[in-house]
Amino acid sequence: MRGPTLAILALTLAACAGRPPKTAPPTAPAARLAPPPVVEKPKPELPRGGRALFPDHRLVGFCGTPGGPALGELQGNLAAKTKALLGYADKYAGAERKILPVFELIAVVVQAGAGADGKYRRRVEDSVVDTYLRFARESKGLLLLNIQPGQSDFLTEVKHFERYLREPDVGIALDPEWAMKTGQRPGKVYGQTDGAMINSVAEAMSKLASEGDLPEKALVFHQVNRHVVKDEPTLRAYPGVVLIKSVDGLGPKAAKIETYLNLMEIMGPSVHPGFKLFFDEDHRNGGQLMTPAEVLALKPPPEYVMYE
Repeated sequence: MRGPTLAILALTLAACAGRPPKTAPPTAPAARLAPPPVVEKPKPELPRGGRALFPDHRLVGFCGTPGGPALGELQGNLAAKTKALLGYADKYAGAERKILPVFELIAVVVQAGAGADGKYRRRVEDSVVDTYLRFARESKGLLLLNIQPGQSDFLTEVKHFERYLREPDVGIALDPEWAMKTGQRPGKVYGQTDGAMINSVAEAMSKLASEGDLPEKALVFHQVNRHVVKDEPTLRAYPGVVLIKSVDGLGPKAAKIETYLNLMEIMGPSVHPGFKLFFDEDHRNGGQLMTPAEVLALKPPPEYVMYE
């Protein structure tokens, strides 16, 4: 018969000595793993920082479209035109606001002929939009897609470019004088839009801005006289969208200022002022392009200055 094992012997000796037997220390519970820290994704910002357009910034831009030198400077050698744009923008720099360059591409171009669908307008290819957006981004500027709808309508044309409007640096400019009614021919009469249509575009843009948690989007409407925008007092403010009325005054300096002051009288509280200058037309008959100091002396001072 085998003798007691060493373990039994140890217990016996411990009992005889009046001491409790030694036991193994309890096993420590496994350390709980801390959940990983929650890292919030930064919200998209405007090209030069921040999420609000105004009063932080003043917008200064050129407009144009490929193959249309009469429609503005922003065509042809885009590298050279970008350099010129930034030079003009720098002239508006001041301590009170940061300058935000604007590339206003005429993305829907009114046409003299009806075209295959009878809409008297032509859309630029996506590749053109991509090119202009690249130059805008290289300059830390905004891209505005200008819409001349012909006998289409603004909302339809804006929705065509929806994928670009989901970007944080793309907005819209509406050109009501080229919004024609059925039977009207572009260039024969002034077109017209109304507050309800502009509100519908603003609402659609607001929805996209909310879905993407985007910074404020610019929605410009160009206005040459009181006729081209009907029911302007009905314009509403929509979250994430900034309405800008850009006054397209033609003629000598005094006439341009008179048009600006006239149209500012009916500007609603949710609308910001803008002003357009023309490299060609403003120089006719001995006229001169207004200087930045003269532009900023207007009351109210324009928050968007656009050169065509």
